[in-house]
Amino acid sequence: MAAAVAAGFATATWKTARIAHGVLARPMFSVALTGFVETRDVREKTDRFVLRVVSMESPRDTTKLERVRLSVKKGTAPDVGSFVELKARLQPPLGPQRPGSYDFGRDVYFQGIGASGFAMGAIKTREPPASGGLALRYAAVMQNLRDAIDARIRTSLDGDKRAIATALLTGRRDAITTPVNDAMFISGLGHVLSISGYHMAVVAGVVFFVVRALLALFPALTAGHPIKKWAAAAALVAAAFYLLLSGSEVATQRSFFMTAVVLIAVMVDRRAITFRTLAVAALIVLAIAPEALVHPSFQMSFAATLGLVALVQIGMPKLMASPDHSATARVALWGGREISMLVLASLVAGLATTPYAAFHFHRVTPYGLLANLAAMPVVSAIVMPAGLLGLLAMPFGFDGVCWTVMGFGIDWMIVVTQWVAALPGAVGRMAAFGVGPLIVASAGLVLLGLLRTPLRWSGVALLVVALIWAVRVPQPDVLVSADGRNVAVRGGDGRLHLMRSAKDAFLVKEWLAADADARTPADLSLADGVSCDESGCVTAGAGGGFVALATRPDALEDDCEHATLIVTARSAPQGCAASVIDSARLRRHGAMMLRRLRDGYAIDAVKPGGIDRPWSPAVPGEPESDTTLRTPGAAPRPAVDATPAEADIQGDD
Repeated sequence: MAAAVAAGFATATWKTARIAHGVLARPMFSVALTGFVETRDVREKTDRFVLRVVSMESPRDTTKLERVRLSVKKGTAPDVGSFVELKARLQPPLGPQRPGSYDFGRDVYFQGIGASGFAMGAIKTREPPASGGLALRYAAVMQNLRDAIDARIRTSLDGDKRAIATALLTGRRDAITTPVNDAMFISGLGHVLSISGYHMAVVAGVVFFVVRALLALFPALTAGHPIKKWAAAAALVAAAFYLLLSGSEVATQRSFFMTAVVLIAVMVDRRAITFRTLAVAALIVLAIAPEALVHPSFQMSFAATLGLVALVQIGMPKLMASPDHSATARVALWGGREISMLVLASLVAGLATTPYAAFHFHRVTPYGLLANLAAMPVVSAIVMPAGLLGLLAMPFGFDGVCWTVMGFGIDWMIVVTQWVAALPGAVGRMAAFGVGPLIVASAGLVLLGLLRTPLRWSGVALLVVALIWAVRVPQPDVLVSADGRNVAVRGGDGRLHLMRSAKDAFLVKEWLAADADARTPADLSLADGVSCDESGCVTAGAGGGFVALATRPDALEDDCEHATLIVTARSAPQGCAASVIDSARLRRHGAMMLRRLRDGYAIDAVKPGGIDRPWSPAVPGEPESDTTLRTPGAAPRPAVDATPAEADIQGDD
């Protein structure tokens, strides 16, 4: 076990070193870029593409980037494989919006992307100075194939039906409108939009069944040849093609490896669905992409599969046993066992993924079982098979009827998602909690799934502990954005009140979701109790005292006399009587959460002192390890009292 742990850390370290590249540290304007277009995404309002940089010129920064991701007006993204020249405004990769939230910068770092931004002006296509290489030619071919499939689907479907059909077949899901996309995730059907184990299983299963049925029509083949293994080989080829067509994202790779292990087990006469199969698939994925371990799709997929494998090995033998009396036999004859297995499979998979959905997305799906039971049979029996038939019929021009049938099934799925999302209590919000409860919940799921003795029920005890721990995690009193332009303060009503000098709807949406708050970034009640003028904003905190957001130097002198905490993107004033978060601390620590103490604030930062990540380099200088922001003049607290007690959070008397 020690060797396995060491090998895991070694693999992660080697992968990080192997893909090491430059990461932009500060915004750059009017950057001249030339390079090859590697990927292109069609989104709801804009398009986006990844540029492999050949040359880069900027008057203010010498940072050299290998890849950048740029947004452009809808319909203006250049073709994959083309060599272009443009000017762009670049930003550093987006980091966590609050401590403990998802790190988008880590994701794009492992994709080789060092910055994101917007293309400015016209994008000019030029003759390349050299060949883009075999990988680029392959990317261009696959992108042209995806575009051709989307164009054929567009002849029969439009709107969200077309976008969902394209997402299911090619992996491009960004063109789905926001209301439908939100309804999909609220109802618990969001997993349909991300090509994962379910899609791979359907593709491989349909091909396996069809090929085996066709071969079975020939008695000579059936009697003398292993047609089951031939069908498994054909299914493996189909799954590999689906992997390439859908863009080979990490989640899709994981799904393919798991499916491949199952099909290979069939070909070598081994049991296909076992815990060993799951373990082998996990080892392959983590050896190739160790960064997938912290990705929600990896965690949710393997948790669901663990539950389903346990169901197959423990629950299915009992359900499929021969009935003891005629009433049970009649129920089984009319599909009672199959319906029971469908209900149990949806229930087990939903419960297994709940801790990870609550941790990453701050929500649970109370009606997920209902939505999956109503929609997934249609998706499995109509939508996906029709899509596969459409792909096969495309070269012959007979695919139109397939897209129409696929659209009927997607219509039903959209109706189900919108109906379920509109039910009372459909949005199960969960306040953010740390990784501790998630680790305990994961251990509970492992014990429940792997153990064979009554000791397995100790996993339930761990899940209960994780639930109690998660709901009792104290929420922050103050949230500060990485640029210091947005500050949320918890008021006496227990809700966040927002002070901002720049609008950032995505940031506010993330803050509200992590606080289990149903309000939207446009809700006027966010500004209740906040007073603003040209110099900044001020509001009262729940524990007493005022928190100020200072945008101009002339506001700092007055705020230092009356506020308990000041947030400013400028330098800290000398001799200020208030606790201050200034530009230097913001550069060092990024976004922060603060909890009120008697003599100041306890700080939880995105970049704690001494932490240096390749995708988020530490600011040069002496690292600051102090996690407490004390009010000047207050008596220092003992080092052992770094964790605030409940009384500390109540503020000053």
